[in-house]
Amino acid sequence: MSQDDLILPKDFPQLKNDTFLRAARGEETEHVPVWCMRQAGRYLPEFREFRAGKDFFDTCRSPEACCELTLQPLRRFPFDAAIIFSDILVIPQVRLSGLIN
Repeated sequence: MSQDDLILPKDFPQLKNDTFLRAARGEETEHVPVWCMRQAGRYLPEFREFRAGKDFFDTCRSPEACCELTLQPLRRFPFDAAIIFSDILVIPQVRLSGLIN
């Protein structure tokens, strides 16, 4: 699959590490990709500092906060991918708030 086959905005930056994506497509990679679930960030001091005193669901509703918490482990370790910070409990919370039926 070439870059032209992807549906991306024209100004999308060039990927610096596509190992995980290539492996997901069944392509050969130079190493087995390593990814980090966001829960793995809980042991990081910067994660605990960022989350200190903040409401969990307010954090989940902030794209900036989710981005920061997702990227923290990637800044520290040479992972190939990360799971976006969120939680499965945001779905029932949205439903209870009446935003979806």
